[in-house]
Parts: sequence; C-alpha cells; structure tokens
Amino acid sequence: MSSSTAATTDGAASRLGVAGALGMSVTSSVAIVICNKYLISTLGFFFATTLTSWHLMVTFCTLYVAQRLRFFEAKPIDARTVVSFGLLNGISIGLLNLCLGFNSVGFYQMTKLAIIPFTMLLETIFLSKKFSRSIKASLMVLLLGVGIASVTDLQLNLLGSIIAVLTIAATCVSQILTNQIQRRLKVSSTQLLYQSSPYQSAVLLVTGPFVDRLLTNRDVFAFSYTMQVVAFIVLSCSIAVCVNFSTFLVIGTTSPVTYQVLGHLKTCLILSFGYVLLRDPFTFRNVAGILVAIFGMGLYSFFSVSESRKKAEGPSPPLPLSSSQMGEKDAEPLLGGAAAKSSPWNEAKGVQSFDEVPRTAKTAFTRP
Repeated sequence: MSSSTAATTDGAASRLGVAGALGMSVTSSVAIVICNKYLISTLGFFFATTLTSWHLMVTFCTLYVAQRLRFFEAKPIDARTVVSFGLLNGISIGLLNLCLGFNSVGFYQMTKLAIIPFTMLLETIFLSKKFSRSIKASLMVLLLGVGIASVTDLQLNLLGSIIAVLTIAATCVSQILTNQIQRRLKVSSTQLLYQSSPYQSAVLLVTGPFVDRLLTNRDVFAFSYTMQVVAFIVLSCSIAVCVNFSTFLVIGTTSPVTYQVLGHLKTCLILSFGYVLLRDPFTFRNVAGILVAIFGMGLYSFFSVSESRKKAEGPSPPLPLSSSQMGEKDAEPLLGGAAAKSSPWNEAKGVQSFDEVPRTAKTAFTRP
C-alpha cells in the first residue's frame, strides 16, 4: 500500500472516529437530560450535585473493570497533574450548579455562552492559538442564535455574578487542560478519565450534600428512595458513563471550542425534544433562535473543515533541482551561499521546529 493511500485511509478513520465521538456525546447528553428532568421534575429528586458525584463514581468503577479486563492499558500520569486536574474539574461542576442556583435561568445561559469567547481568549494568550475571522464570525452567529432561543430574563446580583465569573474561569481552564494533557502527555481520553475521575468524584461526594442543601433546603440523606427513584438514578449513572467518556474524547480529538459548540447544539436539541416529548412551551423566538444557531453551527463546521484540509495539504514541496542547476548553485560565490542560509525558507523551517518543542502539562500548574 502506498504512503498516500495509507494517509487517506488514516484520515478517513480519524474523521469517522471524531464523528462517532460527536454522535455519542450528543445522543448521551440529550438522553441524560431527559432522564434527569424526569428524575427532578416528576420524582422530586433535586440533588443534582450529589447525583453528579455518583455519576463520576460509577464512571470510575466502570473504567476500573474495563482496565482489569484489558480493554485499555492504564498509563501513569504525574500525580500533581492528575490530582490538580481532577480537583479543578470537580470544582467547575460544583460551580456550575451554584451558578444556576444563585442566578436566574437567563443569566445562567449567558454565563454558558460566555465560555466560548473566554476559552478563545485564553488559548490565544497562553497557547498562541489563532482563530480566523470566518471562525469568529460563525461563532458569533451561533451564540446569537442560542441567546435568542434560551436567554429570557437577566436578573443580576453580586454573589451570583461572582460565582458566574469563577464558573467561567474554572470551566475554560479545565476544558483547555483536558485537551492539552491528552495531547502533550500522549494519553487517551479513557486513560485521563480513569486517572482523574476518583478526584472529581471525591470533591463532589464531600461538597455535594452541602451544596444541594444550600440550593434546595433539603437533605439528600432524608429523601425517600423508592424503587422507581433508584431505577432512574441507576439509569442516569449508566448514561453518565457515556457522557463523561465522550466529553473527554471530543475535547481530546477536537478542541475545547468545538466541544462548547457541540454543547450549544445539545441545548437546541433539548429545547426541541422538550417541546415534542414533554410539551414544554415553545414560541416563535425559540424557533428563530434555534434556526439561527443551527446556521451558525453549519458555518463553523464548514470553515473548520476547510481550514483543517488546508493545514493537512500544507505548502507544496519545492521542485527538485537538476544536475545543471546544482552545478550552478555550487559555483555561486560565498556571498550567495550566505544569502541562501538566511533565506525565508530556512527561517520558516526554524520556526516550525521551535513550535514543535512540547511543554509538559505540569507547567500549567506550576506557572504563576
């Protein structure tokens, strides 16, 4: 098999894998929202933070069994990195629940919309990542559509605003690190989730009951657990395994920004399913916002694929020199040789090799 055919096959397999990860993420996320909505609205189980800690605990147990059965190989990661990463992820989940509890639904949605531009800002400043005007414009259309569809009231308060800022910061950093740790330490999404989920679960197991009591004024340990409630909790935890796995997989194979775009697609789908299945109120504003958001997602996908193909193709290689040209080049004076050494082509090569020097994810935690 030729190298070009092998490269084409690998590219097709990679695209298929990314499409599968995106599909799993959307399907599992919509399923768990419907399941949790029934659990909260119909069965009265309002303890979202504690439920999330159970999700992560079941995810870890599932991955532990899979690892023991040799479905994947556990790869050791620096303890300081994985503990810090796990704690940060757990804190970001807790802050998201607090943000919803201390703010109106509209302000909470605005907080989620702000994650994309702040993620782009952080990646631009600290990772020197460039975003084209086309990508920025398509994201603006997307955010506008989601805002029209989901943001209703905007009630501000000081404590809620502080929690919202902390939520944005923690979420952006944790998702960027999810991507960077996988890329720089050469670990898979499964390996990273397996190593970090115990710490995420521990944070929420300890703080969850207190956060839920603060938000709902109810005690999770005093709740009446009927068979139906237990069955839906087990179902929710089972779906959460797919949600957590696909989250790490999508961020690792694409980018934090793409994952956030996918999250807004889920929001549109959830609004639509809520109307179709649960008969939630639906207005012209919701329809118009969803259509604008889908248009923005289409633009983002188109520009992302186009730019990825351009990067994959790269600059065309220089034409080989003939023997006569090589002879003429060898006969050039020393001044010409010096000019050739300082040519833009050689400088560009130097820049590429400099960019390829990896940094460890550990520096992200030790840097002031």
